Amino acid sequence: MPKIKTNRAAAKRFRKTGSGKYAFSKSHASHILTKKTTKRKRALRQAQLIKRSDMREIRRLLPNG
Repeated sequence: MPKIKTNRAAAKRFRKTGSGKYAFSKSHASHILTKKTTKRKRALRQAQLIKRSDMREIRRLLPNG
């Protein structure tokens, strides 16, 4: 039986937390920042957790953690 390959696109976007959940960083935080409010930019810096409904798909893309 061959090894299961990790989806490299998913590996760059998601990371596993200590509790076993998956975190990702939000989009729209890299350029055209002058028109965005300080509150909005501050919120974009925070990492988000994957919803439970999407966990199965992320685990399939990242079989090795």
